[in-house]
Amino acid sequence: MSVHKKTPKRVTTHVLQTMKDNGEKISMLTAYDYSMARILSDAGLDIILVGDSASNVIAGHVTTLPITLDQMIYHASSVVRAVRLTVTGTTRPLVVVDLPFGTYQGNTRKALKSAIRIMKESGAHAVKLEGGAEVKGSISRILKAGVPVMGHLGLIPQSIYKFGTYTVRAKKDEEADRLINDALMLEKIGCFGIVLEKIPAELGKKVAEALRIPVIGIGAGPYVDGQVLVTHDLLGITKDFHPRFLRRYLNLYDDIKGAVSNYIEDVKMKDFPNEKEQY
Repeated sequence: MSVHKKTPKRVTTHVLQTMKDNGEKISMLTAYDYSMARILSDAGLDIILVGDSASNVIAGHVTTLPITLDQMIYHASSVVRAVRLTVTGTTRPLVVVDLPFGTYQGNTRKALKSAIRIMKESGAHAVKLEGGAEVKGSISRILKAGVPVMGHLGLIPQSIYKFGTYTVRAKKDEEADRLINDALMLEKIGCFGIVLEKIPAELGKKVAEALRIPVIGIGAGPYVDGQVLVTHDLLGITKDFHPRFLRRYLNLYDDIKGAVSNYIEDVKMKDFPNEKEQY
């Protein structure tokens, strides 16, 4: 007799809103490939962000600016294929994809075309854009087409050359007030959530309390509705990145390096493969 396996439910924007309303924290991590996404999905993660941080941790660029729309679609497609196969988790995560630099700023028609390409070609569930009032037109046009949008305020890495530093943003009242106004605007025009990056914890709390929609923090303190980290940082695959907000749960750089060193030694010493490892 066959046993029917229950398909895990998928996290949606509605589910995320319910989580905020019920006071349940939201978990979010990055993934750029099938294998990592499968692990995160099976673990029961709420949101997978296919971040333009792939430009740094996958391609080795200094900033997020070089990554292209085609490359983001490639990474997102790999992640979506993994999420569709989730069987052990209770839910399948929502897949959010960053619109890369140059695909939405200053051109609403190009922004819509970029978002549609991501949704159609990758199968992702939503897109994320950096900025506030300056990208309002692009966000509104994407939303009118029925594509869910997540905002991103505070430190916005795609504008790093404008600000010239990765230090904490919105420490002064004028910038903090502007951030709050931008957050309220993003909610009003229809964004389903916002990422706040590297801002004072009290400001993160103020924004989360002012908004009805979920607010996800990265270096924004504990009072927001959820947290996001770059998975390669969390796992200790990256080695030279040490911001205050990062908690490393593993040290895979040294573990993997050690395993590879042992493999090299076994090959050189003719210990691998042994009799049990051959046909």
